[in-house]
Amino acid sequence: MSLASEGRQVHRLPGDPLHAAAVARMIRVDHAGEYGATRIYDGQLAVLGRSRAVAAVHEMAEQEKRHLAVFEHLIATRRVRPTVLTPLWHVAGFALGAATALLGERAAMACTVAVEEVIDEHYRGQAEALGDSEPELRDTIEAFRVDELGHRATALAHGARDVLGYELLSGAIKAGSRLAIWLSTRI
Repeated sequence: MSLASEGRQVHRLPGDPLHAAAVARMIRVDHAGEYGATRIYDGQLAVLGRSRAVAAVHEMAEQEKRHLAVFEHLIATRRVRPTVLTPLWHVAGFALGAATALLGERAAMACTVAVEEVIDEHYRGQAEALGDSEPELRDTIEAFRVDELGHRATALAHGARDVLGYELLSGAIKAGSRLAIWLSTRI
C-alpha cells in the first residue's frame, strides 16, 4: 500500500494502518534505528582505541547523533510513542558495536556495511511509500539515506569486505537489523 495518493485513489485493505498511524510507525522505527546506530558506534569507539578507523567511526557517530536529534524532535512534535524496546536497543546496539570491534577494525566496518545496506532498503521503501503525502519527512528520510550510504562507502574503504567470514557476519547482522526494524515498528 502506498501512502501517497499522487492524484490516484489509494485502496486500503482491511488491517492496513491509516495514514497517520503508518507515518507514526515510520517515525517510531526510524527513531529506534538512529538510536541503535548511535549505540553501535558507542560500542565500537569504546573498543577501537587508536585504530586507524577511529576518526571515521567518530565522524559517522556524530552524524547519527544529528539524525537521532531530528527523530527525537519528530517524536515530540508529532506525539509519537517511541518503541518500548529502547532499553533493549541500548544494550544490544552497544554490544553489537563492541563485539564487532573486538573482532577487529574490519569486522566493525563490516557491521557498518551490513546495517547501512538494510537501512538503505528501509529508507528507500519509506520514501516511496510517503510519496508526496509528507514531502518534508520524505526529504529528511532521503537525505539521511544518502548519509547512510556514505557510511557504507567509508566502511568499504576501510576494508569491511576483507574480514574473515564477511558473508556470515554480514548476513547475521542484516537479519538482526531486519528483526529490530520489524519489532520497533510494532512494539
